[in-house]
Amino acid sequence: MTANAVKLDPFTLEIVKDSLLAAGDEMFIALARTSMSPIIYEVLDYASGLTDAEGNLLTQGNGVTGFIGMLSFMVKETLAKYPGDKLKEGDVIIINDPYQGGGSHLSDVGLVMPIFHDNNLIAFAANKAHWTEVGGKDPGSFTNDAVDIFQEGLQFPCIKLFNEGVVNEALVEIISANVRFPDLSLGDMYAQVAALKTGEKRVKELCEKYSSEVIQSAITYHLNHGEKISRAELTKLPKGDFYAEDFIDTDGIGNGPFPIKVKVTITDEEFICDFRGSSPQVPGPMNCSFTGLASAVRAIFLAITNPDIDVNDGVFRPLKIIVDEKSIMSAERPVPVSNYFETLLGSLDLIWQALAPHIPNRLSAGQFLSVCAVTLSGTHHEDGESFLIVEPSVGGWGASNNMDGASGQFCFSDGETYNVPIEVAETRYGVMIDEYSLRIDGDGSGVGQYVGGKGVIRSYRAMTDNQLVTVTFGRNKFLPWGVNGGHQGSPNQFIIKKSDGTEDGPFGVYPRYKLMKGDVVQLMTGAGGGYGDPNLRPPEKVAQDVKNGYFTIEEARKYFGVEIDSETYSFRKIEI
Repeated sequence: MTANAVKLDPFTLEIVKDSLLAAGDEMFIALARTSMSPIIYEVLDYASGLTDAEGNLLTQGNGVTGFIGMLSFMVKETLAKYPGDKLKEGDVIIINDPYQGGGSHLSDVGLVMPIFHDNNLIAFAANKAHWTEVGGKDPGSFTNDAVDIFQEGLQFPCIKLFNEGVVNEALVEIISANVRFPDLSLGDMYAQVAALKTGEKRVKELCEKYSSEVIQSAITYHLNHGEKISRAELTKLPKGDFYAEDFIDTDGIGNGPFPIKVKVTITDEEFICDFRGSSPQVPGPMNCSFTGLASAVRAIFLAITNPDIDVNDGVFRPLKIIVDEKSIMSAERPVPVSNYFETLLGSLDLIWQALAPHIPNRLSAGQFLSVCAVTLSGTHHEDGESFLIVEPSVGGWGASNNMDGASGQFCFSDGETYNVPIEVAETRYGVMIDEYSLRIDGDGSGVGQYVGGKGVIRSYRAMTDNQLVTVTFGRNKFLPWGVNGGHQGSPNQFIIKKSDGTEDGPFGVYPRYKLMKGDVVQLMTGAGGGYGDPNLRPPEKVAQDVKNGYFTIEEARKYFGVEIDSETYSFRKIEI
């Protein structure tokens, strides 16, 4: 692609750019509407977009923020494996390699389609979606006690699913024979193909309308414009070196905690994140690939510089990432990576911690952070069929310098995703939802001049015997951090309430806990950190908090210095 193939007026450039963005959005909607699994059409655990002919990201629609940038890695791996004329019109590549090519964990399956016009490679359509199943030793495929990648499911090493429009039936049979819910997995795969074809159709229409030369020039403009905006924002940031250290609670199989650290260097030209000195890769599945780390850093970089900008690879040109080989955040084969998202989140949170005191208008106190992933499998109580729940959980975000934290929201990397609705869960799965409410800790968690958002309690009651629940709740030992005198948040944890009245827990991470009929798994996510001295919170706000049930009368007195009448909610300030 030549940068100055055609000189265009700014109106045409903007029209083509917005048309490409619209194509990405249409691909995103097409995938959701044709998918088979609630993890996709309800939770929105997927991403889709377009790249140029060299694999540079042009547009991306995603429910999961943690997928930012992974599509371009997938395409570049495809170009490396199929150079020259080895890619043909109608080819579709399937890839989920965690260690290269845009990998995260095996459950996130990527598809790539080259787009041609007049026999010339113009662009790529790509998407990545969380399949309900890719095989492996446990239902749901991602688990928290795997010891190598081979226990985690099928690996697709950048191979052709379609060859010049003809499906690889042998590969489809292998998938069908190795996953527990083949209708769901294959249905989602074909939904991804449909979304790719939607993108291909729209790009070809643009080429017919404007010519491929115009499209290429518009792409160059689009990428350069993204870089220009990022560099302009860099000049507004504080300059120097900024540091943070923290821990990953566990590797899932009893080891840990594991130290992680970052040095962030900001100049007018570069934003450098140096993670050297963090823990080496670990025996359990909390390892993160470099592509996961890159997506984490990209996501927080956007939050710091310009959260409203349309994402493309030009935006990230000033960004540089340094990390040790075989680190917990740059893992290499064959260590397990099922729960990579916990280290991905820990990595971006380091940058967040390092810069939050210096950029209070952009970064809040710490959030509950973890995906708080749950897989629950068993037999449905009405039809006797197998079921599988795979979903993240919501929790509390940190307070900022001018507002309280949000309650009951997904973590940073989950972005615009959703829970499976209670009505859907109780219909499709062998459970009842006993409770879904805000979690009131009662111990001063997240207090401050501005208070951290609340976590939630979500309780599943097993309706049949021998159900298995695997829970991975990070931030169980090392809590969401406060800023400028704000208090820490609370831990993510869960307990088992058995039908005989006894309880087990609390736990943070547990594989395949057996539930018998009537047992309840009570999931409890954490509050976010507070911002500022709690004594500076206006007494009338504290009284309203108590009236709403967010804090107790005792907390109001102890942490905020406000005495409240339990009947009238009148208040007075006292010394603490």
